[in-house]
Amino acid sequence: MVSMDHVAHKILTYIPYVLVLIDLRYEGVKCGRDGSVDNHMEMGKKLLAAGQLADALSHFHAAVDGDPKNYMAFYRRATVFLAMGKSKSALPDLSKVIELKPDFTSARLQRGNLLLKQGKLDEAESDFKKVLKSNPSAKEENEAQSQLTKSDEIQRLVAQARSSFNSQDYVTAAAQLDAIIDTCVWDVASREMRAECFIQMGEMGKAISDLKATSKLKSDNTQAFYKLSTIYYNLGDHEMSLNEVRECLKLDPDHKQCYSHYKQVKKLNKQIQSAEELMQEQRYEEAVSKYEAVMKTEPNVHHFSLFAKERICHALAQSQEASRAIQVCSEVLQSDPENVNVLKDRAEAYIQEEEYEEAIKDYETAAKHSENDRQIKEGLEKAQRLLKQSQKRDYYKILGVKRTAQKKEIIRAYRKLAQQWHPDNFQDPEEKKKAEKKFIDIAQAKEVLTDPEMRTKFDHGEDPMDPESQQGHHHHHNFHGGFQGFQGFNPFGSGPFNFKFNFN
Repeated sequence: MVSMDHVAHKILTYIPYVLVLIDLRYEGVKCGRDGSVDNHMEMGKKLLAAGQLADALSHFHAAVDGDPKNYMAFYRRATVFLAMGKSKSALPDLSKVIELKPDFTSARLQRGNLLLKQGKLDEAESDFKKVLKSNPSAKEENEAQSQLTKSDEIQRLVAQARSSFNSQDYVTAAAQLDAIIDTCVWDVASREMRAECFIQMGEMGKAISDLKATSKLKSDNTQAFYKLSTIYYNLGDHEMSLNEVRECLKLDPDHKQCYSHYKQVKKLNKQIQSAEELMQEQRYEEAVSKYEAVMKTEPNVHHFSLFAKERICHALAQSQEASRAIQVCSEVLQSDPENVNVLKDRAEAYIQEEEYEEAIKDYETAAKHSENDRQIKEGLEKAQRLLKQSQKRDYYKILGVKRTAQKKEIIRAYRKLAQQWHPDNFQDPEEKKKAEKKFIDIAQAKEVLTDPEMRTKFDHGEDPMDPESQQGHHHHHNFHGGFQGFQGFNPFGSGPFNFKFNFN
C-alpha cells in the first residue's frame, strides 16, 4: 500500500505548477480595481517576449478594456499588431497613444513610418517634424530626419510619375513608381497607377500582382477585381476571370460593369464546359459546333478563338476528318507554332491522309518542346514504320491493274490516271502538291511495267526505281544516274524525261 504521506507529498510538489497554470489562464479575469490591468500588462509582456503573439494580444485587449486611458496598453497592443504584420490595426492604437500622451516620440515615429509606407506623405512628414521638435533622443532624431528626407524625395518622385503617366510615357512612370513603392509598400494609389502602366506595356503578369495587392490593401476595391477579371478574360483564362468578377459582385451586387462582364464570362464558361463534356463523351461533331459557338460568343479575344480552334482540331483528328483537321490545326500553328497538342493532332491527321513525312515532321517538332512524351514517341515510330511500308511501292496497285495485265491494258490505265491526276487540274496548293506526288507515281508505274526487264525485277521483289534495292547491280537505264531513281523527279521540268501527253 502506498502511504498517505507519500500521496500528500506528491500533491504538494505539483501545486506550484498548477498555480502557475491558473495564474496564466485565469489571472486578471477579475475587474480592474485590484491591479489586474497590471497583471495583464505583465503577462502580455512575458508572452510577447516569448513570441506567443496571439496570447499576448488577448492580454493587451483585456488591459485596454480594463483601463481605456492606459496609453502603454495601447502602445503594447500596437507593438503586437506590428509583430503580427497587422499594420492597419496598429495605426489607430498608435494614434490613441499620441492622443493620450502627445510627447511620446517613439509612438509618433512609428506612426510616421506606417503612414509613409501607406503613401500618406503629408501626414507622415507632420509626424517626423513633431518628433524633431519634441526633444528626441539622438537615435530618434536621426531616424526622423532620414525619414523626412526620404519622404521629400518621394513627394518629388510622385509628381514626376504623375507627369510621365499623363504624357503616356508608361515605361518611365513604371520605373519612378518602382522607386516609390520600394518605400511606400502599402500605397494603393501608386500600385494602381503602376498596374495601369503594366497593362499599357502589355506586362499582364505584373499588372495582376499589383492589382491583387490593391484588392487586399483597400477594402471594397471593386475596381481592382473588375480589372483583374478583364485581364484574365483577355488572356483567355475564363475560370480565373469568373472568380475575380464574383469577388467584385460579393462586394457590390449592383456593380454595373462587373454584372455585365459576369454575364458574358458565365455564358462563355458554360459553353466551354459543355463542349468539353461532349469531347469526353466522344460526341465530336457536337463538340465542334459548340466550340464554333464559343468563337461567336467572343469573336474579339484572340486567345479564345485560338483555344476553340485547338479543340476543334483535336475533335476533327479524333473523328477521322483528316483534311478538315489539317486545315484547322494549321491555322492554330500559324499563331502558336510550338503548340504540342496541335502538332500531335495534325500529325495524327497526316497519318490518316497517308502523308507520313509531314506527320514525322510534326512529331519531331513536338518532341523538341515536350520531352519524354509517350504519345509523341509512339506516334513518331508509327509514322516512320508506315512511311517505310509506303515506300515499297506496288506499281500494279498504283495503276489499278492485275499482275497479269497486258502492256496495252497498262498503257490504257496509265493514260486515264495521268489525265485525272494532272497537277494543272488542281488549284488548291495542298491538292496540287498531292496530285504532283500521285502523278509521279503513275509515271513511274507505267515506266516499270511497260519495260519487260524492269517488270521482271519488280515481280521478283526488287524496285527498279529504288537505288537501295538494286543490291550493287549496275543498270544501263539512264534514269538511275540521271535522277536517282525518280527521287525529286519532276515530269514537267527539263532533264532526261520530259513527258508529253497526248490523250487523243
